[in-house]
Amino acid sequence: MHLSSLRLPSRASSALLLLVTVLLALPSRVRAATPLEDNRRITEGYIQLAYEMGAVLDPTLTPGGASSVRPTWYVFAPHASRTGGEGMLGAAIARRIIDAARGQPSPSVLGALQRVGLTGSVQLSAERLGLELVGYGVPLDAAASLAALATAMNWSALADPRTLATTASRFAALYWSAPDFFPLDKADRVVATLERTLHEGNLAIYGDIGGAGRLYLDWRQGAGTVTPERVLTEFTLDGAVPAESRQAYDFALAHASDTSRPYEFDVLFPGMHWKSLLVAAFAVYEEARLAPTPVRRDALIAMGNNFIAWREQHDMAQPVFTPSPPRTDEVSRAALLQTLTPLLHTSFGTVEWNYADFAYSQPDRDGNPLTSPPTEYSWATFWDRWTGILFAFDQAYLQPEGLWVMPGPLEDPTAPSPGN
Repeated sequence: MHLSSLRLPSRASSALLLLVTVLLALPSRVRAATPLEDNRRITEGYIQLAYEMGAVLDPTLTPGGASSVRPTWYVFAPHASRTGGEGMLGAAIARRIIDAARGQPSPSVLGALQRVGLTGSVQLSAERLGLELVGYGVPLDAAASLAALATAMNWSALADPRTLATTASRFAALYWSAPDFFPLDKADRVVATLERTLHEGNLAIYGDIGGAGRLYLDWRQGAGTVTPERVLTEFTLDGAVPAESRQAYDFALAHASDTSRPYEFDVLFPGMHWKSLLVAAFAVYEEARLAPTPVRRDALIAMGNNFIAWREQHDMAQPVFTPSPPRTDEVSRAALLQTLTPLLHTSFGTVEWNYADFAYSQPDRDGNPLTSPPTEYSWATFWDRWTGILFAFDQAYLQPEGLWVMPGPLEDPTAPSPGN
């Protein structure tokens, strides 16, 4: 999760250094980039990696095209990054509401939303949540800004009145817990917490797993004939242990076709350095390329994806979502992510995934009809997040070509129209 976590031979180090430098250091305009600007560059970088890694498994794949071969983790990554960007956009809109209110308070939640240009179904849904927040004592403009955080999320989840009530109650609790006195400042602390969480996670995952993918593809380009054995013996990442990478690789080959795909890697590989999983995943992808049947190929790709996704969520995302110690100028990141969990939504190209759908598909956790299943989970809890992601993978595997409909640039619905 840290940009300094990859220490490799000079050629590989130079490649990663260039990646990180271009993203974060040069020139001054980039140093001052907003989270949304960083997100756009990261999403574009993932799209490039997706096509290059995809071509390893399907040599007929060309940039802008599609493949029926099961997608690698790097095909999921642009869509996940775009979802993070949508959350950052919601934070930017929320901050505009706050800034406008500092000049002149709004007479209503609707007025606060209209003042920043929100219209249509998004406005109606945000107004509904905002009014619920007012019922918990949150001032009008602060309530509108908090509701705007979910601008691009799954508003349909709030059609369940149990989910609406719990979401509003949790948002209100976050607001009142914020480490400021004045209402707009308290709301701004909630907004800043979400924006920082998404931005830090975006940068960390791209710097680590995106960087590792770039290093692997660069190594592969100059390696000649590549085999899984050569990956295990010649390609490495700082911290990866060759014996551990081979153990994970051998396990993947033995269990890729298991009816219930293994996923509890902390139990299966106790004490393993998770950089070893990244090396193993690249070797598994190479094994998939050589597989005798499409079924075997796709099973191996899924195992490689799980290895990388575990590294992403267990070692990259978790410390961002639950930092230790917590920042004193924020609200609880874990509590904020729990609040937003029922609304989480990602478009994997043409494949739509909602966390609420996953939650409703599982046995009711508390057996209480007064609580909705989506509110019983938290994106900040590793196992809740991990099982939801595996559910999303399985959905997407049914429509592999749909994932190649890559996300375009984010459009700000509150931005002035050209010529205005």
